[in-house]
Amino acid sequence: MSNSSTDLGKESVGKLLFKLAAPAIIAQLVNVLYNIVDRIFIGRMQGGDMAMAGVGVAFPIILIISAFSALVGMGGAPLAAIKMGEQDNDGAEQIMSNSFSVLIILAVLLTVGFLVFKEPILWAFGASDATIGYALDYLGVYLIGTIFVQIALGMNPYINTQGFAKVGMMTVSIGAIINIVLDPILIFGLDMGVKGAALATITAQAVSAIWVLRFLFGKKSVLKIRKKYLKLESKIVLPILALGIAPFIMQATESLVLVSLNSQLQKYGGDLAVGAMTIMSSIMQIILLPNMGLTQGAQPIISYNYGAKQIDRVKQTFKLCLGLCSLYTIAMWAALMLAPQVFVSIFNNDPALMEITTWSIKIYFAGIFIFGIQVACQQTFLALGQAKISLVLALLRKIILLVPLIFILPMFIENQLLGVFLAEPVADILAALTTIVCFMVFYKKTLSVIENSDDKILKEDIINTH
Repeated sequence: MSNSSTDLGKESVGKLLFKLAAPAIIAQLVNVLYNIVDRIFIGRMQGGDMAMAGVGVAFPIILIISAFSALVGMGGAPLAAIKMGEQDNDGAEQIMSNSFSVLIILAVLLTVGFLVFKEPILWAFGASDATIGYALDYLGVYLIGTIFVQIALGMNPYINTQGFAKVGMMTVSIGAIINIVLDPILIFGLDMGVKGAALATITAQAVSAIWVLRFLFGKKSVLKIRKKYLKLESKIVLPILALGIAPFIMQATESLVLVSLNSQLQKYGGDLAVGAMTIMSSIMQIILLPNMGLTQGAQPIISYNYGAKQIDRVKQTFKLCLGLCSLYTIAMWAALMLAPQVFVSIFNNDPALMEITTWSIKIYFAGIFIFGIQVACQQTFLALGQAKISLVLALLRKIILLVPLIFILPMFIENQLLGVFLAEPVADILAALTTIVCFMVFYKKTLSVIENSDDKILKEDIINTH
């Protein structure tokens, strides 16, 4: 891999994964802090329990905005890496430049659409008279920075996929530091409340976006955003969207899940139950995002070596990624089961909110120990360019299983609030088991296509030499 800081085709897989995954994991851990720091400060405001619930009601919209950046960034970056493995850097730059154009268009559409319809959407998402004001205040400011969110989150994968993991880590870290510094100043110092939290977030995203663009237009980047490739071409955009639909659905359906949960929790447990869900969605990020960082570190190695037809290196990378993802989720599951109150106390110390959240954590996260396997398998399919399989697996856990269970289980369980929370572990376990079976079948089949083609070429070479 010429001119890159990392040789994805030759370096030891173990060292390579550590080199790429360590910054990505740090970046995602910082990203966790980035996403939850607002809620930590908001939870300490006067009336923090209702403010927390209000931000929780707005959070599905924020997830949808992030999902569109994943549609383009995580859809295009593996394709660009495969092109680089094929020694086609021009093709990779076309993918990256078209992705940038798509992100700008999406940013404009999302900003206008949500600004116009935010209030009816928030009522539909589970707002109450006590929380709608907080939700509108937070979202009204946050939406102004949509373009920065799209660029920072959507283009950063193109930095990581070139092997510049430390630069990608800095994108998130710079934003997080700015957000953490600004939060107390704007929320408490200038008495802006939830508006201050939102302003801190979009200011941080703006700086991150500038950092990303400065690198991708600069001399150090192997791939550059080229003016001649900014014009959208369907033959480039459609494959990006086809591959990106799986991570898009993973994030967008998280929004649907939260909307379904908030509406059912409001029905059976009121604002306190919605506040508890806001805390638990933050804890879910603590579990999910470091796993995503690990798979982001593995993705360029898998994609590049798949493009270069070095199948042994693909297999080595997957096995290492699977083991590490599994260990992390098992460790987090054990911590949550043994000391849930420690996690709750990070966000709020209101006795009533702490009581309901501590109780619900043990139910909601009961099946998370198997989640690492699902993430590793699903993201590997994505790295191999297998859009259809990754899409099916993304749909399975949330749309096919979780959302229906949120509404079905309370009908059959006397404690209806328990039924709502129980939907998550049931869906987690069933989806993970299905993913394992699918992976055992399709992973081998996908790699065998390359192996068989290599055997055929070798045989032809032998015949030709004789």
